[in-house]
Amino acid sequence: MSMMSDGGGGQGGGGESSKPYDYLLKFLLVGDSDVGKHEILQPLEDGSSESPFCVGSGHKTTTILLDGKRVKLQLWDTSGQGRFCTIIRSYSRGAQGILLVYDITNKWSFEGLDRWMKEIQEHAPGVPKVLIGNRLHLAFKRQVSQSQAEQYAAKNHVNLFEVSPLCDFNIVESFTELSRLALKRNGMERLWRANKEQ
Repeated sequence: MSMMSDGGGGQGGGGESSKPYDYLLKFLLVGDSDVGKHEILQPLEDGSSESPFCVGSGHKTTTILLDGKRVKLQLWDTSGQGRFCTIIRSYSRGAQGILLVYDITNKWSFEGLDRWMKEIQEHAPGVPKVLIGNRLHLAFKRQVSQSQAEQYAAKNHVNLFEVSPLCDFNIVESFTELSRLALKRNGMERLWRANKEQ
């Protein structure tokens, strides 16, 4: 597992115990190639420019605060990497969360979610997911209603966030919710408490 906590192990005299984060999580952004995944990632810090999975891919990083803990996120964009089944198989190893992105102004990107959901269930079963309706700032061109998306989210037991990277709306909130789900799934809250008690 690639999650890390800085609370354990290095007790005593080490200066090593002060990492700039408490946990490290790897999230994937999946969805059709024109849904604006790059828009979501663009404002974030650069990560590695080379991916161990696919040539020409990389990740961005950001750090959020969750219940007083610093969570560093590696966000991997799967844009333009061939067929979706290959993407999920390649990227899902070690992923703790998935942001499933569609474009609210493109009904085809919404209708394609079933395909992505099926692949996720097959290759990354149990990995927490959130549904992201991108480009809320273009709501006047909306082709997918919020109620449609809410029904889809409820049917698939995921939370929905309509976001706008342009307006910096709901981006951090979606990252925070997915982080909370990922940490809860992996029992990291218990681990963090145990480390503090040592």
